Amino acid sequence: MANVVLNRDDWRAWLRANSNWGRWGADDQKGALNLIDDAKRAAAAAEVRQGRCVSLARDLMTRPGPANPQPVQHFVRWFHHAPRPDTARPGGGAGEYLGLHVHGYQGTHIDALCHAWGERGMWNGRDPNAELAPQGARWGGLEHWKSGVITRAVLLDVAGHRGVEHVEFDRPVHGDELEAVARAQGVTIGAGDAVIVHAGRDALERARPDWNPNTDPHPGLSLTALKFLRAHDVAVLAWDLMDAQPFELGWPLVPHAALWELGIALIDNCSLDTAVAACRAAGRSAGMLVVAPLPLVGGTGSPVNPLFIL
Repeated sequence: MANVVLNRDDWRAWLRANSNWGRWGADDQKGALNLIDDAKRAAAAAEVRQGRCVSLARDLMTRPGPANPQPVQHFVRWFHHAPRPDTARPGGGAGEYLGLHVHGYQGTHIDALCHAWGERGMWNGRDPNAELAPQGARWGGLEHWKSGVITRAVLLDVAGHRGVEHVEFDRPVHGDELEAVARAQGVTIGAGDAVIVHAGRDALERARPDWNPNTDPHPGLSLTALKFLRAHDVAVLAWDLMDAQPFELGWPLVPHAALWELGIALIDNCSLDTAVAACRAAGRSAGMLVVAPLPLVGGTGSPVNPLFIL
């Protein structure tokens, strides 16, 4: 696959020719997670050698900042029971309210199939104007992924392959480069796998604490990454720096087309420093990924704590 960003008409033709619409039936609402069956989950468990478990989640932050314009609302209340006659110290308990914006660039979350759409519509060609309502989505909602994601996962260390802390703003990550990283790491990508792409967001935020992913240019994946994902029949993409911006061809969220055209589950805003260090220490980059989205009926996404187990 060439690192060539084609014109819009050529990309439209490629998306139509390589779309997964209808592959699992016109009424399918699971997408590429159909590739993860019992045998795939059992094979994923066999990838675990050390038992080392690493979270890929960013902390949920209540303090606003450049990368957190919609901070988590977290309120705690507590209560005390009346003291018992035989003790001077009463018992008690605490509870809380949590409110958060699921999408954007702050929290680690999984995108449901109804979250985004392109020129042709939502997953499997559905009309977002007909399928979305303030009460939730009627199509492609989060409840269809209630059984979670358990599959083989491969971490592709793009920043490490380049010998940099984070990918450059003027050099997007192309599909050919993902192939080269996999070869250099000695791993193969199989149907139903999760691919974890380390581009170096943690390092970027340390180097440029004033960087605002909501308004500033954004290093990340080129739309040519879609060819890599389709060629390997990837089921899940977990990434730290997402679509390269300004968007190629002027299309918004072009690599996000993996969601609505290929049905790939996207896990956005991962924190990957710890996982990369664990892979380098172990001398391997394949393991098992475990993700359990909230079973929110009609939900467009869910905060998640993805676990990568080596």
